[in-house]
Amino acid sequence: MDGIIEAFHLDIKLLIAQLINFTIVLTVLYKLVYKPLLKTMNERTGKIEKGLADAQASQEQLEKTEKMRDEKIKEAKKEAKQLLERMQDVAEKNKETIIQKARDEAEGIMADTRKTIETEKKKMFKEVRQEIGELTGVALEKVLDQKQSKESDKKMINKMVKEISNK
Repeated sequence: MDGIIEAFHLDIKLLIAQLINFTIVLTVLYKLVYKPLLKTMNERTGKIEKGLADAQASQEQLEKTEKMRDEKIKEAKKEAKQLLERMQDVAEKNKETIIQKARDEAEGIMADTRKTIETEKKKMFKEVRQEIGELTGVALEKVLDQKQSKESDKKMINKMVKEISNK
């Protein structure tokens, strides 16, 4: 080994001093740099893992929320459809009720109109009969050129009115 030391011109004292210096630097670096760096890296790893776990939990929660939202939307659509069907049924019933009321009112109006027409018709026929009776009396008076008694006039007028009414 002496040959190697001489060949490479190594000084044992210097080599031992460098080993001691290296050990001191290594110990200082280990305590001041490596341990804090390792601690920081472990903390960071923990934070990253926690962040990933939180992200996974958030993703699962998001999926659950989306499923719940889809279910709520389906329920809302179903309820809206049922409500629409009920409203259509109510509208149909109201429509039928309104139509029936309109028909009833129309029939009532028609009945009132018929009664009014019938009353007016009777009144008109009565007036026409009176006019005919008077005209017949005047015509008979002119034809006979003499006036008969009032009773015979009335009998003749009524007879003529009845004949005209029957035609």
